[in-house]
Amino acid sequence: MNKMKDIQNAMTKKYYEREKEIEGLLVALLAKQHILFIGDPGTGKSMLSAELGKIIQGSNYFQWLLSQFTTPEELFGVLSLKELEQGIYKRNTTGKLPESHFAFLDEIFKANSAILNALLTLINERLFYNNGSPVQTPLFTLVGSSNEYPEEGEGLEALFDRFLLRYEVDYIKDESAFIKLLKGQNQVQLPTMTLTELVMSQLEVEQVTIPDNIYQTLADIRQDLKDEGIRPSDRRFVQSLSLLRAKAYLEGRQNVILSDVEILKHSLWVRPEQKEDVTAIIRDNAVDHNVLKYEERLKEVQELANLLKDTERKVDDQMEVINKLKAIKEEVKDIHLEDQSKIDSLIDFINNEVTGYASAIIDF
Repeated sequence: MNKMKDIQNAMTKKYYEREKEIEGLLVALLAKQHILFIGDPGTGKSMLSAELGKIIQGSNYFQWLLSQFTTPEELFGVLSLKELEQGIYKRNTTGKLPESHFAFLDEIFKANSAILNALLTLINERLFYNNGSPVQTPLFTLVGSSNEYPEEGEGLEALFDRFLLRYEVDYIKDESAFIKLLKGQNQVQLPTMTLTELVMSQLEVEQVTIPDNIYQTLADIRQDLKDEGIRPSDRRFVQSLSLLRAKAYLEGRQNVILSDVEILKHSLWVRPEQKEDVTAIIRDNAVDHNVLKYEERLKEVQELANLLKDTERKVDDQMEVINKLKAIKEEVKDIHLEDQSKIDSLIDFINNEVTGYASAIIDF
């Protein structure tokens, strides 16, 4: 198990009902992409983000609450007076956003026009123009947060589009989890990794293989979305490949499988009202029909096995059950799963159930 998986498991224990958000945060980190959390105050958005700075040792973390009165100096640093005396318009970026590896900007859609353009360039291209000269920033992942979606016509569409992953964060629903939170039973020591280890993991993510069937699935999703009038950009589809690679890597695999595609339900919608349609389309396309068939046959076998335990049933009826099990056994031999041992286990289970009941009655 890689370190990032250990971190995921520990964070899931610490933050109740945040499994998907934690997965998204770590996938974004591995893919060097940005993530947006939408939700009411007090849902833990900033706490989740702040963990990045603690987990990745040696990294620079920057956090700020934006408002319409936020000035460029607060995010990008004050002007150097010494440089200004010489006519050089240069900012001292020490400890500010241009020198951070990770950042959390709360109420990001309150960014005013004075900082919006610089923010867009920094997020997308990792460049900050200081005195007119582009400076490469070390930014890996920026986490944006807002209590609400931006309204149309506010000129924030480009900023909204910079976030490849978007999650709605709600209050804890399960009462027992809420009580555990009140009791402080979520105190978990999170594992750490160095900045160098993170960079190595990101390089390994880039080597994860995407099979041809995944590319075809993405093309099918694109067409299905288009049929519904939903048109994510080609750039967004290209960027989504990094999410698929990171998702597979987080699960300890060197190749993307069909179920990884489901994470794109948090990425491929353009407007919030499209979320449900996008989710349905992606789920329909990300379903592995072999897995579905296996699950159906497993359930059927379990039901038939229970019938065999019914001592009140007639022998003829039980023989009919055995014949059904025999037919299922032959059928599951043609099902191909990533983990083929599941098929072997199901066949063994059928053999054991039948042998235990009817070895003297039928040559199975």
